[in-house]
Amino acid sequence: MTVALIGAGPGTADLLTLKAARLLAEAEVVVVDRLIDESVLALINPAAEVIDVGKKPGGSSSQELINELLVTLGRRGARVVRLKGGDPFVFGRGYEEALALEAAGLSWEVVPGVSSALAAPAAAGIPVTHRAIARGVLIVTGTGTNEDHLDFARLAASGITLVVLMGVARRAALVAQLLEGGLAAETPVAAISNAWTAEMKVTHGRLDDLGSMEILAPAVLVIGAVAALGTSAVLDSAALNR
Repeated sequence: MTVALIGAGPGTADLLTLKAARLLAEAEVVVVDRLIDESVLALINPAAEVIDVGKKPGGSSSQELINELLVTLGRRGARVVRLKGGDPFVFGRGYEEALALEAAGLSWEVVPGVSSALAAPAAAGIPVTHRAIARGVLIVTGTGTNEDHLDFARLAASGITLVVLMGVARRAALVAQLLEGGLAAETPVAAISNAWTAEMKVTHGRLDDLGSMEILAPAVLVIGAVAALGTSAVLDSAALNR
């Protein structure tokens, strides 16, 4: 039996792939992350066993334990789904889980999900690329320590949109490194919290204000000229959930 690594997308169930919805309805065991929207969870087979392995601040399931759990469940021969937010292979550690399954002689498949790196800016009407002002996009994670983290000073480049996932807590350090790297203080920034949900909030500002901006996690940070753009029509939370 194949273990399915499914991306739950950035929010409500209508952003899931058809294959993801079908596998959730057929699943016998579903291993879920935290922050999965209730509308997605509602698609799970009512008879399925649901196991919460969400990584919470102050105490969470380690990745090693999650890998071991998937292997154990896979060996039962049940229809197993690993449900992860966004896309399993975009800062989702899905490939680590796939390798653990493969090492145990178990088959697996990945069902892509819409990553918040692209979907959150889209929800705010922000194009991450724009032929006149942004010829590329760079997606990075904001987690980690100063010793093992990306050198954001080297990422300060005009004409490139920087999208930061899981960077709310370290945004002040991020700003300092980007300014040191030569990115202008007035560079537009946007923070999209709870994208594609009724609680979505979009905050615009400048790079030198980002550290002090009031931002509710989880949020996606967009840094670059495109962050000044947006379409008010898509900011209607009621429309997002129709």
